[in-house]
Amino acid sequence: MRSIKNDSAFTGLEAAIVLIAFVVVAAVFSYVVLGAGFFTTQKSQEVVHTGVQQASSTLEIVGNVYGSADTAGTVINAINFTAALAPGGTPVDFDKVVLTYSNATQLQTLTQGNRSAAATAGKWTIVNVQNQITSDSVLERGEQFDIMAMPSNGITKNDYFTIEVKPSIGAALGITRTAPASIQRVNILY
Repeated sequence: MRSIKNDSAFTGLEAAIVLIAFVVVAAVFSYVVLGAGFFTTQKSQEVVHTGVQQASSTLEIVGNVYGSADTAGTVINAINFTAALAPGGTPVDFDKVVLTYSNATQLQTLTQGNRSAAATAGKWTIVNVQNQITSDSVLERGEQFDIMAMPSNGITKNDYFTIEVKPSIGAALGITRTAPASIQRVNILY
């Protein structure tokens, strides 16, 4: 009698070993994929929160923007406005705020002056704090900062200009106005 030898079939034990190997490989692969997915989700969430924080304007203008003329009444040499936090805005440290002035012929970064003194040419300062909560330069909910900005060159009649208030975090607040055709001692700028 001859015995038939067939090596092409798996035994039950060999099949179980192969199945366990496939399950282990699949588990490791799924762990790696899930870990990468969780990492990507976390990074995406951080990006969304940072984007919302950067894109949302935290400042707004309260009331009118005024321009004060020089004693001769020929040019506007000071721009006054009141800034407050927009609804839902986070506090803004005005020691880190940058103000820029621009018109058709110049772009100037105004430096922050001393709070106890009036602004001078090329500077800006906080001249008054309404509803003051703390004595620092951080604009908080409910507070309003009256700001005076003085570009180096006066603003002439019909001059179109922009002042940008750039906080360290958040979108810049652009104030674009036109000087009136007839300059008075105090002018509402539209």
